[in-house]
Amino acid sequence: MKLLVTGGAGFIGSAVVRLAMSRGHQVVNVDTLTYAACLDNVAMVADSPDYAFEQVDIRDRAALDAVFAKHQPDAVMHLAAESHVDRSIDGPADFIETNVTGTFNMLEAARTYWTAQGKPESFRFHHISTDEVFGSLPNDPSVQFTEDTPYDPRSPYSASKASSDHLVRAWHETYGLPVVLTNCSNNYGPYHFPEKLIPVIILNALAGKALPIYGDGSNIRDWLYVEDHADALLLVVEKGAEGRSYNIGGENERTNLELVKTLCAILDQKRPKEAGSYADQITFVTDRPGHDARYAIDPSRIREELGWRPSVTVEEGLGQTVDWYLNNESWWRALQDRHGVGERLGVKA
Repeated sequence: MKLLVTGGAGFIGSAVVRLAMSRGHQVVNVDTLTYAACLDNVAMVADSPDYAFEQVDIRDRAALDAVFAKHQPDAVMHLAAESHVDRSIDGPADFIETNVTGTFNMLEAARTYWTAQGKPESFRFHHISTDEVFGSLPNDPSVQFTEDTPYDPRSPYSASKASSDHLVRAWHETYGLPVVLTNCSNNYGPYHFPEKLIPVIILNALAGKALPIYGDGSNIRDWLYVEDHADALLLVVEKGAEGRSYNIGGENERTNLELVKTLCAILDQKRPKEAGSYADQITFVTDRPGHDARYAIDPSRIREELGWRPSVTVEEGLGQTVDWYLNNESWWRALQDRHGVGERLGVKA
């Protein structure tokens, strides 16, 4: 397949690009290279004749039309998005413009191209979204997000992603565009931009800085290793049923405090301090406005229909993640000077 991947220089997008290339697919990487993008994430495939990069903003419809006409993809994997909740609190406009208007442009460019190609049944527009569109769950293990959970977004970020999900479904119902959708739980792993929780904890620990935990650390997330997620996404774009949505979760629920303590224990083993534990650096800070209490995904549909399961536990994945950051200091140091990295964001209320 020739895949047009938007946001392919970002965290999840680059994992998709790397895995797709390793499986023999052709990839067209469309990325505008915002602050969170890094072409080093795909440097290992950049010289392949099966790889092409287009620096294009998904808010630019004419540029998107040109990309479709030039490369003629078999499928679209739309990952490009503003995704940091804290930044969405401080500056929601970028999230509306990219996640809503940008997705509208992608749908229209894809529909125009698909129609010009004679509306092939094999074409797919795969929209990648988040479990945050479903809102917040009670602390009850029997309650999880399913594909039928009503939408209840609570941040500018999740509201913008919910809007984009609705657009994708509308373009399928109204115009017949062949779409598939996925909603994932929190990702982690190699190449994770150093403003998100897990890389912040790893890098602050190594630097001897405070390890900030919002509120009392009781918020629960379902953690998904990014390479497992990329595997699931490629499976859905190839074999997912048209018009169907699939929830992708790691089946690894942890409170934020449990997660941070696990990371500290791993670091204690892999790079011990001269005295004490990294857990001694844990500091509780003012909570984020509107902080959702719990996310948890029921992945039954993708497991039963497509046979997908996560390959690692959160402890295994965190160990691999810590190893990657310890071995790739030049990558993350270059990103720490970018705007807002290392600052406390999202405290406006």
